[in-house]
Amino acid sequence: MELADSRVINASPEIVWAALLDPEVLKACIPGCQEMEGSVEDGFTAVVVQKIGPVKATFKGNVQLTDIVEGQSCKIVGEGKGGPAGFAKGGAVVTLAADDGGTLLTYDVDAKMGGKIAQLGSRIIDGVARKLADEFFQKFQNVVEGPEEDEVAADASEEEVVKKGFLSRFRKS
Repeated sequence: MELADSRVINASPEIVWAALLDPEVLKACIPGCQEMEGSVEDGFTAVVVQKIGPVKATFKGNVQLTDIVEGQSCKIVGEGKGGPAGFAKGGAVVTLAADDGGTLLTYDVDAKMGGKIAQLGSRIIDGVARKLADEFFQKFQNVVEGPEEDEVAADASEEEVVKKGFLSRFRKS
């Protein structure tokens, strides 16, 4: 399954780039991500829980950022095994360009699934892969454009907490 799309993010390319390399932002944006450890340089290990059609699986795997062109582009590559449910692997080439005070983020996604999950058929798998890619980049956009408020409510979601934390860390640097 291949998917290409773009979106304009209301933040400078420097802020978008910093978010793209931030492990906490990536963890908050990967749909179903339960755990994520590691670094950009060494790669990350992750645990992701996903429901694909009638199959719910816990995928354990790796996420790497490769082909990094500082401030401009990188490739996010992930691979996970879900036990008897099968495997999922794929990547997204992400490019950034300045766009009227914001950033044009363009992505090309390629995803493959195998095992029991693959038996669901390509229409279901393509739909799920498209939904997951859209959800990742929408969450990413929400984190980067997040509110510049000083406080986050006590019942805030993890995404809201990450927005505040990312923005405050970025402003300090």
